[in-house]
Amino acid sequence: MYTPIIIKLGLGILCLVLQINLMGKGNLAPSSATDQIQNYVLGGIIGGVIYNESISVLQFVLVLVIWTLLVFILKFLKENNRLVKRIIDGKPINLVHNGKVDVKECLRNGVSAHDLMFKLRANGVYEVEQLKRVVLEQNGQLTIIQNGDENIRYPIIVDGLANYDLLEVINKDENWLEEKVLEQGFNKISEVYLGEYLSGRIKLYGYNR
Repeated sequence: MYTPIIIKLGLGILCLVLQINLMGKGNLAPSSATDQIQNYVLGGIIGGVIYNESISVLQFVLVLVIWTLLVFILKFLKENNRLVKRIIDGKPINLVHNGKVDVKECLRNGVSAHDLMFKLRANGVYEVEQLKRVVLEQNGQLTIIQNGDENIRYPIIVDGLANYDLLEVINKDENWLEEKVLEQGFNKISEVYLGEYLSGRIKLYGYNR
């Protein structure tokens, strides 16, 4: 009687472990909408099917395989297409620019004045005028860039894609970034896994290095 339940539970755990190990540890500490959805859906599939006797073990395996394939396809598209990534995960939102709060963006993204100031105080900031830019990340966290902050704690290249928001902050364009990439031995921006902008210098980490 309990054998199908045990088999389904074991297969569900195996699928979860497989996804975590093959796709990285992102869904252990979700940083994007897809990480959260992956956890919710997989949990719902496992929880909803285990005690449903009308769904056989074979059908359960088929559902797990289809879901895993969909997750891998989505991950591939996100990593190789900026438009798909923006549609699925959204993009960072500027809440403060040059010491001025963008009230419309705050309200559009559900950030109250209380929430904004609480998060700023948690980062040791008490006056909006001190800020060059405040960015609301996809996971709801704030990236804060203060006036006079030479060491901007924000990547200029992520997953082979240029960060246009940061280029705007430092008054540079993509052509300038491409020149810096070429200077360090890369042929194009898409060859760079991560690029950091530190005190006016750029440190690049390539996929093949």
